[in-house]
Amino acid sequence: MTSVLQNVAIDCANAYELALFWSKVTGRPMHPDDGPGDRETEVLLAEGPVLFFNEVPEPKTAKNRLHLCLRPETSRDEEVERLLGLGATLVGDHRNPDGTGWAILADPEGNEFCVLRSESERA
Repeated sequence: MTSVLQNVAIDCANAYELALFWSKVTGRPMHPDDGPGDRETEVLLAEGPVLFFNEVPEPKTAKNRLHLCLRPETSRDEEVERLLGLGATLVGDHRNPDGTGWAILADPEGNEFCVLRSESERA
């Protein structure tokens, strides 16, 4: 017997607002029953687990021990600029002059995530 990964849970201060941000990042819808003020919300990904946002009373205090890595359909640098426009912040820049590397961003509540090179940039 094995287990199936159901969701990736993200603790947060405002579940609806953070899910809205990640819905825009991924281009995927939030659960149709979710709305402002809900303490639990979901972003329904096309494949794989659901992104589950759960309100907790304590704030984030340290670096994530688990984070998401995004591989954009467009170029890495274009995606970094798009995500900064959505409200992300640049935490660490590990992009190299030869085009390799990645960027570390944080969502509006400070949760770090990486933006990798696209498949076409890796080819």
